[in-house]
Amino acid sequence: MTDGLAYITLRQRPELAEAAAEWFRSKWGVPKQAYLDCMNAYLEGQTEYGWYLCLNGDDIIGGLGVIDNDFHDRKDLSPNICAVYTEEAFRGKGIAGKLLVFAAEDLRAKGISPVYLLTDHTGFYERYGWEYLCGARGEGEDRDSRIYIYR
Repeated sequence: MTDGLAYITLRQRPELAEAAAEWFRSKWGVPKQAYLDCMNAYLEGQTEYGWYLCLNGDDIIGGLGVIDNDFHDRKDLSPNICAVYTEEAFRGKGIAGKLLVFAAEDLRAKGISPVYLLTDHTGFYERYGWEYLCGARGEGEDRDSRIYIYR
């Protein structure tokens, strides 16, 4: 716990899976069941691609997941950080950055490295040790986005 906030893996609080799936659904519009399927595979030990949350008390205020591919054409770049989100009232406090490093280092400790992410942002991820790697086309997109790597 830092800054009065708790940074956890979903395995540390598996009872939050339903609430976390609904929280991510509300931010990204992906069906709740898709999140639950990924979360359950992680909770049941079928994958080490996890889900990471920032809690303020019992409230989820930030989170991200790890999946094989974040819906882009570079299927060779795996795994991918996905669904990075921080509640607006808590932005600018380094929460997303701490979650990004927490997830990447947790994966590295399990022998999973490097990690990738797809974004349209520039300048943000570099602050947390991510490097621009290449362009990639997201599904349904008419232009390339940016792929970053955390080694």
